[in-house]
Order: sequence, then C-alpha cells, then structure tokens
Amino acid sequence: MAHLEDEIRAAGGPLALLRGGRSGAYPFPIRAEFTNWRDEQESWRTTAALMDLSHHMTDLTVEGPDCYRLLSELGANSFEGFGPMQAKQFIAVNHDGYQIGDCILFCLADNLVRLVGRPPALNWVQFNAETGGYDVTLRRDERTAQNPGGREFYRLQLQGPHAARIFEEVNGGPMPDIPFFSMGRFNIGKYEVTALNHRMSGFPGLEFFGPYADIDGIRDTLLEAGEPYGIRQVGGRAYASVATESGWIASTVPAVYSGESMKPYREWLGTRTFEANLSTGGSFVPEKVEDYYVTPYDLGYGHILKFDHDFIGREALEAMRGRKHRKKVWLSWHRDDVARVYASMYEQGDRRFKYIETPAAFYSASQFDRVEADGRLIGLSTLCSYSANVRGWISVCMIDADEVGYGREVDLVWGEPDGGSANPSVERHTQTTIRATISRRPFASDKH
Repeated sequence: MAHLEDEIRAAGGPLALLRGGRSGAYPFPIRAEFTNWRDEQESWRTTAALMDLSHHMTDLTVEGPDCYRLLSELGANSFEGFGPMQAKQFIAVNHDGYQIGDCILFCLADNLVRLVGRPPALNWVQFNAETGGYDVTLRRDERTAQNPGGREFYRLQLQGPHAARIFEEVNGGPMPDIPFFSMGRFNIGKYEVTALNHRMSGFPGLEFFGPYADIDGIRDTLLEAGEPYGIRQVGGRAYASVATESGWIASTVPAVYSGESMKPYREWLGTRTFEANLSTGGSFVPEKVEDYYVTPYDLGYGHILKFDHDFIGREALEAMRGRKHRKKVWLSWHRDDVARVYASMYEQGDRRFKYIETPAAFYSASQFDRVEADGRLIGLSTLCSYSANVRGWISVCMIDADEVGYGREVDLVWGEPDGGSANPSVERHTQTTIRATISRRPFASDKH
C-alpha cells in the first residue's frame, strides 16, 4: 500500500509535495453565515455566540489499561493528577523536539480518553499505540469531510458576556462549578450534556458535547432561551477567524516529513491522510522543509512543558529550554496598505496583488508570511483575519525574541514570489508589503 514516504519521493521531496496545494485551506464545513459574519464576530464579545465545532475536527478514543501511559510517553506536558472529568491540551513533538501537533484530551472515565483536534497529533498517537505494544483499543470518529456516515458526537460552544445567563436558564437553575479546563455535567432543557470550561473567544463560556442525534434539540433550546440576550449562530466564515483573536496557532506543519527517526511513521501514514495532502502557502518559501518546523516554545507553550516524566523528544526539548526562541505576538495591519491591496483588483494583468479573502485570508492549510525589518526576515505571520471587533486586519506572528518591540512597525510580505505557486487557489499576482505594528494582544492599546 502506498504511503506518505512514496508521495514525498514521487513529488521530488517534501517541499514540492507541500507547496503543491493539494488540500487548499482547512475546511469548516458548516453554513458560511447565519446572519452576516460581521455581527457574528462581534457576538462573542458583545452578546453570546453559538459555535458548531462538530464537523472540522477528528476524534480518537483511546481506552484500556495503558491509556495514560501511552499519552504520557508521547505528551510533552505533565499528566500529574490527570483523570476522569479532566481535560488537557496535549502537545506532541518528534524525537528532535519539534511540534507534530496538539489537541485537547477529554478524560471521560478512568483509562478512557477522547482526543479532539486536527489529525496530526491523533495520527501520531494511533501509530505509537499500534506499533508500541500498548494495551489499548482505538476508535476514530473522522471529521465530516472524511466521514460520510456522520459523526458520533456533536460539539458546540456558547461564549460571550451573556452565555452564563443563558446556561442558567436552560439548566433550570444555578450551574455547577466547573473549574477552567475541567469538565462537568448539566442540562440543556431535557438533554444532559458534558461541558469543558474553555474559551476560544477570550470570553467566558463552555464547550459541550453529546450524542449527535441530540444536536437539533440542543440548538433549538439554546436559540430560544438566548433570543432575548442577542444570541447568534456563528457560521464558517466568522468561525475561521476566531483563532486569530485567541492566538491559538493550530496551523503548524507537522515535523514528520524528514529524518530517519520519523521514516517508520511516514511509511505508516497513508496517501489519504492529512499529512500526505497538506498544503503550505504564503510568502515564506523555505530552502528546506525543516524551516517550517516550530517548537512548543515558539508557540508560547514553554510554561506548560513539564519534564517530570519521560516522553519522546524530552531530551531535545530540555536542551532547547535555555535558548532564545521566537515569541508569539499579534500584528495590526495598516489600513492604508490593506486598502492599496484591494484597489489593485482594478489593475490589468499581474499588477494586482494577492487577493485578501475576508474575513479569514488564509488560502492554504498551513500558511506562513514573511515578517521583515529593513529587509531582514525576523518572523513568520499566520492566521491573518479581519476582526469586526478591532475594525481592522490582524494576524498572529512568531517573531525572533530580540526583534520584539511592542508598538514597533514591521513589514509583512504579502503574496507569493514569482507570481504565485502551483496551488490552484492562488491567482497570478504581484508580491507586495503591508506595514504592520507589533502588539501584545489584538485589543492592546499599543496597536496601530
């Protein structure tokens, strides 16, 4: 059976495979807009936003006596005290300490954990479970794009200033105390749900799940109770931009495409897997695939790495600990330069600049744009979105630690070199630069 290693060889190397644009942008297969994406964006900061997470993430259920041992030996964060009704962000790195992926672990019962997220971390866990002699059983519930039979669980999220009041109404009384990143159970009308205290929008709220057959009744109950509070359903266009405000960079390139230590994994991954079809894009075009790789430190996860247990990549991560790393910041794009890009749509030939899709402007599954100072590469920008909450364009950026200065102006290189790539979602265009200002957070006072 063909596998990822064959695909890399046939393409002429991992960079050629990744830049080929096979997958396009990562899909959010829900209705694009329920009202309009501007009001839907603003709802998670002004009223209440109901988000449907049921379709774009894969679930992997791990159960058995070796469940915790498996996850601990692959996870770069601690499993001390982990158990039923606990949740955790799971960080997986390769043998050299570079990020494979992350996801959320939901511990539903003793030695029963459901992993939810983009496929890379889940695939890595499955590979090690199947080849490492662990006493566990696995069950996958694929994301909707690869699951014509339908999902096992729905997964919804209600967030915003009025979310707590709506939850109390549908629960018929006070809510249980659910600490941050812990789980609890309550009622939404006649339905019992399991909820995680977790916020993507930066405002309080809960992510909750249950049997998929309940989703319509759950949604109707919430919309009816939330109508006086201005609840809005969030469509795919607005939802694609929520991670830009929260700063969660899930769009990294899994560090699996090179190295002898990862070759058995590449020979296990099939040709229909996420990794074999991933597309990269943006103005950053590396000389080698390793230049795409990032460490947990670059993503702002240094504080949750724990060396209290043995795991794959521990020695490498410990050696990196004392070095300087890139720092996660936000960029606020200058409005005049953005307007200039849009104005170029009226130019003939290739004199137009790369189109900026609104509100989420990423056109590949892993997109990285160059951030420069005086022509020098100082960082990489990703997750570029227009936010109606800040009334401007922002992106999340990883910048060399010595180059970070809040309020500093830098140049973001927009568009691809040589008029574009083989990615069919990229039109012919001319590369340009957009001025941007470094900010601590999208709502910080030092943004442009």
